[in-house]
Amino acid sequence: MSLAKDFTLSLSDLTFVGENLSRPESVIACPDGTLFCSDNRGGVTRIAPDGKQELVGHVAGEPNGISIDRQGNVFIANLQEGVIQKIRPDGTHEVVLSEIDGHPLGAVNSVFVDSQGRWWIPVSTRAPHWFEAVAHPRPDGYIILMDEKGPRIVADGILFTNEARLDPSEQYLYAAETMAARMLRFKVQPDGTLGDWEVFGPDSLGPSAFVDGFALDSEGNVWVTTVARNGLVVITAAGEAHRVFEDPNPDGLNNATARFQDGTYSPQDMLACAGATLQFPTSVAFGGSDLKTIYLGSLGMTRLVSFRSPVAGAPLPHWK
Repeated sequence: MSLAKDFTLSLSDLTFVGENLSRPESVIACPDGTLFCSDNRGGVTRIAPDGKQELVGHVAGEPNGISIDRQGNVFIANLQEGVIQKIRPDGTHEVVLSEIDGHPLGAVNSVFVDSQGRWWIPVSTRAPHWFEAVAHPRPDGYIILMDEKGPRIVADGILFTNEARLDPSEQYLYAAETMAARMLRFKVQPDGTLGDWEVFGPDSLGPSAFVDGFALDSEGNVWVTTVARNGLVVITAAGEAHRVFEDPNPDGLNNATARFQDGTYSPQDMLACAGATLQFPTSVAFGGSDLKTIYLGSLGMTRLVSFRSPVAGAPLPHWK
């Protein structure tokens, strides 16, 4: 039985890393203890093992999900600009993808670089602004594969595609379907095409349990944030789910539900769901020398959340 199966924490068990961060939505934990997190003041913030922070890059917009390759280049899904950008170790940057099939990408949410150097890019919606697909969910999210053949759509019809990443064997692509409050899984074919999706775990994690970012551990469990409930859920390899912790705002959630139902849901209604301790946790990263230290990014906090896991994380392709 997995040690993650019944693992829970109280909010007082959590610690915090970094200071004065700005929208640290996505986190990467490197083997040497360095952390990178997205930063809407210019690209990414690098946090050294000694705690020293440095802003890297000078990009506009809203850096969201990030990934890193073997050369140390950081790739950014710029949610506001609708492009994928590369920030080199020296801070210089370039746009590496801005359209597909002659059309704008839409709200690019994240990017995952695999062991073959391919990019897997989830796009939340084709709408001009991502919040439209939150207030009025529509199945127009999709996933791009970028390889030596160029970019192509390999999955479509998703209710707000959030983070997507491969399992360690690179046989499956997992993706968060935010507005359905569930995780999806696709079989990856040798040429990179995807089979039909299947739901991984429950068909829904519950009311307002909108999934955001996630990471896999060494046992095949998925640790996924529930952004509006300010929480974290584990879905075991057997498909069973339980809450590790959460910091819900009942009044905010009740108001949000009412606004969804009458069609008037607004960004202010979303912001009202912030918890007292946690404000909109998003990404999950396993770090530390034993890959048992978990870091969470967020939309609304100025620090990263951290705690110890009973199970080691699955190493990213670049660290193998």
